Amino acid sequence: MASQYERPAEPERVSGWALGGIVFASAVMILIGAFQALAGLVAIIDDEFYVVRPNYTFEFDTTAWGWIHLIVGIVVIVVGFSLLARRAWAGVATVILAGVSAVVNFFFIPYYPFWSLLVIALNIWVIWAVTRPGALRT
Repeated sequence: MASQYERPAEPERVSGWALGGIVFASAVMILIGAFQALAGLVAIIDDEFYVVRPNYTFEFDTTAWGWIHLIVGIVVIVVGFSLLARRAWAGVATVILAGVSAVVNFFFIPYYPFWSLLVIALNIWVIWAVTRPGALRT
């Protein structure tokens, strides 16, 4: 039992750099989700927008890719806002969803190469920002 003269333990403080990295990662996640949702809507609305290369191993209809991008984009936006709100589960969900988003965009490279590579790079940066030591302390 603690004595009445002992100080209570102070909670660990998060450094400004770590907190700034998490806020920036949250903003990037929200942007990635918005980009993916918009790309998905374009594929759903205009089936002829994306140029389909023949003989691609993972060939889907562009409408199917549109739905995949739209659903992943909406989930990434929700997790981005949850990370910004410092929810306990959001750090793990961010890493998982950034990985899923990167894989989805890897398969989308033949349809829209530069855009897909840019989103993959942003996802890798988000994973780095969230997994740094001390980044997710509350």
